[in-house]
Amino acid sequence: MQIGIDASRAVRGARTGTEHYSANLLRELTLSDTARQHDFVCYVNTKERDPQALFGFPFPAEFRLRSIPFPRLWTHLRLSAEMARRSPRVLFVPAHVVPPIHPRRTVVTIHDLGYLYYPAAHTRFARWYLHLSTRWSVRAARRVIAVSAATARDLQTRYRVPGRKIRVVLHGVDAAFHPIADPVAIATVTARYGLAGPAPYLLFVGTLQPRKNLGLLIEAFAWLRARWEPADGPPPILVLGGKKGWLYDTLFAQVARLGLGDAVRFLGYVADSDLPALISGAAAVALPSLYEGFGLPALEALACGAPLLAANASSLPEVTGEAALLLDPHDPAAWTAALLRVLTTPAMRADLSGRGPARAASFTWARCAAETLRVLEEVGV
Repeated sequence: MQIGIDASRAVRGARTGTEHYSANLLRELTLSDTARQHDFVCYVNTKERDPQALFGFPFPAEFRLRSIPFPRLWTHLRLSAEMARRSPRVLFVPAHVVPPIHPRRTVVTIHDLGYLYYPAAHTRFARWYLHLSTRWSVRAARRVIAVSAATARDLQTRYRVPGRKIRVVLHGVDAAFHPIADPVAIATVTARYGLAGPAPYLLFVGTLQPRKNLGLLIEAFAWLRARWEPADGPPPILVLGGKKGWLYDTLFAQVARLGLGDAVRFLGYVADSDLPALISGAAAVALPSLYEGFGLPALEALACGAPLLAANASSLPEVTGEAALLLDPHDPAAWTAALLRVLTTPAMRADLSGRGPARAASFTWARCAAETLRVLEEVGV
């Protein structure tokens, strides 16, 4: 059976969650003996024709790269034209929009519906486009993969997608995310980001946008600093790692208004290779998101053995289980108290740190690829 994959998101340089999903899933498919029983065509919007250069791993004989560059509206025009000319039996769209012209046997992955729950987190155009493209994709596809049970429920509630059409396939975590015990390795990375020094740091990783609820985290952190006792050691700093998303300017204004100055560090986009050491070196990781379709940063923090404080909202309890301290994302006082307990209670940090890797071990990209392939095979029959 020939399976086409829209791999356009997997070749992006500065990857966020959906791009990581696409790239890791594709890599695991190329390694799967079961997948190699089929023929794959991977469509990309680039002139590059070398899979190793694009993805960082080679393609086996059963996988073919189809480079079809186009300047604008690649999905709607160029990929549609490709589907009209030579359509595969099954088309898989892991992190994009189903093209207007597509095979009847099409599978799409939907990562979240956050724009419906928190519309203020997006521009008006972005809300309009996300709504129309998602509604089109879930109607056009034969099967819809949801990355969590929470997202599956959202699809049924908000877009009336029948449950029989949805398959839940959870993310995996890359093997690079594991506890880094070498203090030199951690110091090398933290120094690169200006974090060398005795002060412990609290870490957030993700795109800076309103649904990540960073305003609450900054407020809770300001209260934490105000309550910090000199006997507890150097006061902590808050480190926010991630590229700028929608409406991020208010965060900088809030830091200035609260007089936090250099106590809050904005790192910008953090290289993938630096993340395991940066997470392992953190006194705790905080993810107060109002909404997550899956929450890959939570899984990465668990895998690295970092004490994790996460919101008890959307998919995060599903991902973390009992390996994280779950808190109300609307209660900054609760976050202040929990952060203070974690930072000043070594036994509590050790307990949370020990739970993380065991929880994360059940989330693998190999399992994700195997379950995804079963959906594609189901549709292709």
